[in-house]
Amino acid sequence: MSKRPQIQIPATYMRGGTSKGVFFSLNDLPVAAQQPGEARDRILLRVVGSPDPYGKHTDGMGGATSSTSKAVIVSASERAEHDVDYLFGQVAIDKPFVDWSGNCGNLTAAVGSFAIRRGLVDAARIPNDGIATVRIWQANIKKTIVARVPITNGEVQETGDFELDGVAFPAAEVEVAFMHPAAADSAMFPTGNLVDTLEVPVIGSFDATLINAGIPTIFLNAADLGYTGTELQGDINSDPKALARFETIRAHGAVKMGLIDAIEEAAQRQHTPKVAFVAPPASYTASSGKAVASEDIDLLVRALSMGLLHHAMMGTAAVAISIAAAIPGTLVNLAAGGGERQSVRFGHPSGTLKVGGQAEQNDQGEWTAIQAVMSRSARVLMEGKVHVPADTL
Repeated sequence: MSKRPQIQIPATYMRGGTSKGVFFSLNDLPVAAQQPGEARDRILLRVVGSPDPYGKHTDGMGGATSSTSKAVIVSASERAEHDVDYLFGQVAIDKPFVDWSGNCGNLTAAVGSFAIRRGLVDAARIPNDGIATVRIWQANIKKTIVARVPITNGEVQETGDFELDGVAFPAAEVEVAFMHPAAADSAMFPTGNLVDTLEVPVIGSFDATLINAGIPTIFLNAADLGYTGTELQGDINSDPKALARFETIRAHGAVKMGLIDAIEEAAQRQHTPKVAFVAPPASYTASSGKAVASEDIDLLVRALSMGLLHHAMMGTAAVAISIAAAIPGTLVNLAAGGGERQSVRFGHPSGTLKVGGQAEQNDQGEWTAIQAVMSRSARVLMEGKVHVPADTL
């Protein structure tokens, strides 16, 4: 057993949207972890406290949920028209695995604030009072994101009266625009169809919208699964058979989307794709006790992340919702009433969220995502150094 002092790494613990994670400046990481690979993964696993067979993250910074087992690495960008590069790692809770296959839309809201605080954005681009526009290159999905960060007296403003369902306290509003959020190396609809029949042996056949915008997502109709769309976390997460069914559906959907070649590979791609189910608007009581009226929303959406129903909505899944809603004929669009629309307000387990989306169709009938816009908030929870045992490297 090593008796060497622990490694100390400068880090910032931040909330972004309805998630929180440990943020690092790339140059602050140990040299061996400044490049992708096993050393980096080992460091992040140990920081978060994974793998934890007890599922608690007692010996780390993680919160033992998909929303709180996250790591972010930010660096100054050398790309034209970009300020910073942002890399996201979803850390498994009970396995020694970091998934780099997608983005975290919620933590995206904190990237601009972190970058400004750490001096990674040119000071000339930051007003004394007003809005700082931070141009972010999302390295996982190779896309541009624009964050509009409020500034007061030359510093990031974190407090305010913007309320985000799923977050206990109000904060300053950060508008985030995901530019051309569909994957560049594949079609937004991998099968070419707005609605497919997804065959899942033993379980059944389901209408499904398979979309790659924001994050690869499988949308299903709640009614086809025996749900209403008003379910809360306990209704799904307390049912092991339901969770196993969703994971089987996810694996078969991943194959149909061309993300993996065999369903067995889904276990090594836990972060993507997501599975979500939709329904027309209905009144329900959110997890906070807040009453959500059917007339105040356009549709209901519930989504699973890392094998469990999310307590609110993943930011990247919200991007997928916004783009799918903008395209007539998808299950998301039909649940919202059909037709052309540039924004929707959907109900999720913690309340509601409004998202805007733009898409256009070319002469060949193929759809392209132009942008998705939503408002989130972000706040520094703690700054300092995380300590990692020396034998981690």
